[in-house]
Amino acid sequence: MNVLVLHGPNLNMLGQREPHIYGATTLAQINAALHARAMAHGAQVQCFQSNHEGGLIDRIQEQAPTTSGVIINPGALTHYGLSLRDVLANLSVPIIEVHISNVYRREPFRHTSVVAPVATGQITGLGWQGYLLALDWLMQHTAPTSQQ
Repeated sequence: MNVLVLHGPNLNMLGQREPHIYGATTLAQINAALHARAMAHGAQVQCFQSNHEGGLIDRIQEQAPTTSGVIINPGALTHYGLSLRDVLANLSVPIIEVHISNVYRREPFRHTSVVAPVATGQITGLGWQGYLLALDWLMQHTAPTSQQ
């Protein structure tokens, strides 16, 4: 199993950027935890962060043939990244949208996701551990012997 983990704009600043909202955990720490969890279950994760929508799209298109599932925190692209939404809609694997903060308890513009309608599910407001929950779900529900 190979899971593609995508981090959108500004997520490279985790640990420094608004720690009262996003916590003190860095992106490197999140990626390390994902790698460890995946390895413990015989899976692999490919983590990628970009501040540019095109970079995320290129990575999805490159990795699509070998990806079993996608975990994505689109950052601000959540609300207006239609090109990102379109490339995700073209995938035939499960997609889990993750947000560290509870976007529904924040500013009204954060309440709309263009990604959610093409995602299998969404995890929001559970901190960086939402990524691990997404990975656990993917490993359970995309395994060859799992029943959905």
